[in-house]
Amino acid sequence: MQPAHARLVLNHSTHIPGLIRILETLTKHSGIQTITPGVIGRVKGHAPRMQLRISVPIRGGFKVIARQGKTVQEVFILTILSQEQLTDAIASALKK
Repeated sequence: MQPAHARLVLNHSTHIPGLIRILETLTKHSGIQTITPGVIGRVKGHAPRMQLRISVPIRGGFKVIARQGKTVQEVFILTILSQEQLTDAIASALKK
């Protein structure tokens, strides 16, 4: 039996503002097991509002890129969901 909520691993002291709230919403989605924010960096382009985009599949899930302003952060999501299902879950979490 799966746990009621996924685990959110907070192993970095720095996160994009607002990202943790979105990830906490995602932990409540069925089929998501573990969410781990990763490396944070700067990019040239500007994203006026928070964006989460699935980048590449990884073993047991997907790497997601979170962007806001000129800041980018990797997020690793371990899940049994398909890429399409995860995209829908992310879209739902961004609306809340």
